[in-house]
Amino acid sequence: MTEVVAALIEDKGKFLICQRPAGKARPLLWEFAGGKVEAGEAREQALIRECREELGITVSVGKVFMETVHSYPDITIHLTLFHAAITEGLPKKLEHHDLRWITVEQLPEYPFCPADEEILTQLQKRRLKFR
Repeated sequence: MTEVVAALIEDKGKFLICQRPAGKARPLLWEFAGGKVEAGEAREQALIRECREELGITVSVGKVFMETVHSYPDITIHLTLFHAAITEGLPKKLEHHDLRWITVEQLPEYPFCPADEEILTQLQKRRLKFR
């Protein structure tokens, strides 16, 4: 099983979503910023590294929002979504096709990766109240 981390980054009642590149697995689907945890790396460290590499930002990692396991035909992942806050920089499209700041109500407008479906359900159920 592959460990994957992602960031729930909020700003003014909206949160950041990223569109996967056309040339990668699950092309042009939406997801939360993040990526694979490398060997010997703590999940929080991986999230900080991935946000720096993919978005050019520094984040502080907060509490776990939720965890889920999903099996794709090519990979099974254990996904941990953390609350996170940008401490330095503005998100840039360094690896993603697009970036958007959206509200919970806008979630149905974006086709997300299947691994995120349970997370989206929880966000909608809770009508997430950010810090």
